[in-house]
Amino acid sequence: MQAKHLELEQVGIDFPTPKGPFTALTDVNLKIAKGEFVSLIGHSGCGKSTVLNIVAGLHQATTGGVILDGAEVKNPGPERAVVFQNHSLLPWLSVYKNVELAVKHTMRGKSKKEMRDWIMHNLELVHMTHALDKLPSEISGGMKQRVGIARALAMEPKVLLMDEPFGALDALTRAHLQDSLMEIHADLGNTVIMITHDVDEAVLLSDRIVMMNNGPAATIGEILDIELPRPRDRLKLADNPQYNHYRHEVLTFLYDKQKKIEPVSSHIKSNQAGGGSAKKANSKSDAA
Repeated sequence: MQAKHLELEQVGIDFPTPKGPFTALTDVNLKIAKGEFVSLIGHSGCGKSTVLNIVAGLHQATTGGVILDGAEVKNPGPERAVVFQNHSLLPWLSVYKNVELAVKHTMRGKSKKEMRDWIMHNLELVHMTHALDKLPSEISGGMKQRVGIARALAMEPKVLLMDEPFGALDALTRAHLQDSLMEIHADLGNTVIMITHDVDEAVLLSDRIVMMNNGPAATIGEILDIELPRPRDRLKLADNPQYNHYRHEVLTFLYDKQKKIEPVSSHIKSNQAGGGSAKKANSKSDAA
């Protein structure tokens, strides 16, 4: 593993509420090497997006902090590009102009030719050079995400942050974009942190999977190293015992966490519904 360049140390965050501070995260510690692909996975509300937003500089940690190449992360910056589930393209700008917007922000002082060559290079990476002049409304959801990835890559980020980037896409489009992302990661060697709810996606793409405990006061539960050789072929991996072992490990973690919160929620509902008799009924069903 290469030298560590991104560190989360004792990261915690509280959000104000009318009833007092709500602790969303506590004691999150993670060291990520340059070029690593790390997935964050866990149940809804476990703080995955909050971790990503802290690394992006969109939230400030209440305790601890994030260090990137020796410098503390305090604000958003082009060295940490974010790709959201919603493509976030400007609807009145063409595919080319959407990427150009990021390039103009990060390549000040470069000639028009240098900027155009760089824009085209990044659109080539995501196979979108055929749609330069199209508006976002004229291309598919998968194509919009490709443009969003190209725009993020055009900023030459040290860390690419992806918040469920393929979550809203159909299965086939999602598979194609996963393959493209693996190709890009192999070519560029960016550090990638991706949030996903898809276990197969996490195992296929990742070097490590960070599994989050349920909130409030969520933290890292387990970290799973994925020691599958690259490049990875999804069809060959389908029958790979090691691949299926990793899937089982993640599913077991998620299932165990879900089981721990279900009795609590059912107990609360029973109390609201009608006192002691409901409690006894729950006890009997649990015993069964």
